[in-house]
Amino acid sequence: MKSRLLGQQGLQVSSLGLGCMGMSDFYGQHEDEQSIATLSKAVDLGVTFWDTSDIYGPYTNEVLLGQFFKRYPDQRQHIVLATKFGILRDSDGAFVGLNGSPEYVKKACDDSLKRLGVEQIDLYYQHRIDPNVAIEETVGAMNDLVVAGKIKYIGLSEASSDDLKRASKEAPISVLQSEYSLWSRHLEADILPTCQELGIGLVSYSPLGRGFLTGAIKSRDDLDKDDWRLQNPRFLEENLERNLSLLERVETLAKEKNCTPAQLALAWILHQNDHYVPIPGTRNEQRLAENAKAIDIVLSSQELATISEVISAGAVYGERYA
Repeated sequence: MKSRLLGQQGLQVSSLGLGCMGMSDFYGQHEDEQSIATLSKAVDLGVTFWDTSDIYGPYTNEVLLGQFFKRYPDQRQHIVLATKFGILRDSDGAFVGLNGSPEYVKKACDDSLKRLGVEQIDLYYQHRIDPNVAIEETVGAMNDLVVAGKIKYIGLSEASSDDLKRASKEAPISVLQSEYSLWSRHLEADILPTCQELGIGLVSYSPLGRGFLTGAIKSRDDLDKDDWRLQNPRFLEENLERNLSLLERVETLAKEKNCTPAQLALAWILHQNDHYVPIPGTRNEQRLAENAKAIDIVLSSQELATISEVISAGAVYGERYA
């Protein structure tokens, strides 16, 4: 596994990360022992940039990673661990608001450290921007956590270009995490140029289109009844059927390249910029190993252009969120 630099503060991570959300939430049934086995496999493969959040579960995904580190304490030193704060959920899992207040930032960090069972978080994100709190106040509190040694690097998630500019004046921002993939290209017009200007790396979540670009989802029946994607606009019946025609083109290109559609989609992101890192999520060891091989796929400029034309920014049916 190769490594990449995110931002200008020295954050070095594996070229491919692992999104851990689905091990505990949103994507149907899950089993902790299977997930822990997948985490162990990730270490073996060198996929050592792990992403979680306090809202996954809520809280249970951080607890799961804490169980892994407790079982395998020697592995902590090999992992670049990222988590997030700022989205609020109640005990039933319902979303109830945002909180970016300095007091909450520090409390949320302490709670995450406890659940993860670690002394320091490598990368700490504001999960969503709180419109009721100036971003300078939130980022200032995050910088206090850096000074206190509780976190190493600061990140923002789904932030606008203006958010990034304002935040960067308060403290160094290493990473923007946002959805970015072949079927989510909304960052390209404004936000990615801002990242380039400010020296901020990109972590791409849902780089496989929430599993769609793997080719494993051909109908709504392929999803568990409690899978969040059943409520997602792009997976509604009328949109899913249209999007499948896009997937067929990706599958054709992947076959020509002698790789899987997932590998092609990940390789496309890796070729966009040396400071972009996708974090596909999986609970499955075999799928993890398949994803990891994407770093070996070389795409020519002509192939990149062809792939981009096949799924242009406006070709996908349905919004990213309801």
